[in-house]
Amino acid sequence: MEREEAITKIEDACKVIALEMMKVTPAARHLGEEEVTADVVKAAYRLTIELEVIKKKLIQLKGRDDSSIL
Repeated sequence: MEREEAITKIEDACKVIALEMMKVTPAARHLGEEEVTADVVKAAYRLTIELEVIKKKLIQLKGRDDSSIL
C-alpha cells in the first residue's frame, strides 16, 4: 500500500467514525441515568478529540514536501 492510499483509507475511516460519533451524545441523553449519560458524553468528547488529532496529523503529512531539493 502506498502512502496516498493509506492516507485516503484513514481519512475515509475518520469520516465514518465522525458521522457515527454524532449519534452518541443525542442517544446518551435518553439513558435516564445522569451519571452514565455524563460519562458517555465525556468519553465521546475525548474520542472526538483523538479523532481530530488523527485528521490533523494526516493534513500535516500531506503538506510535507518529500523532495530533498531546497
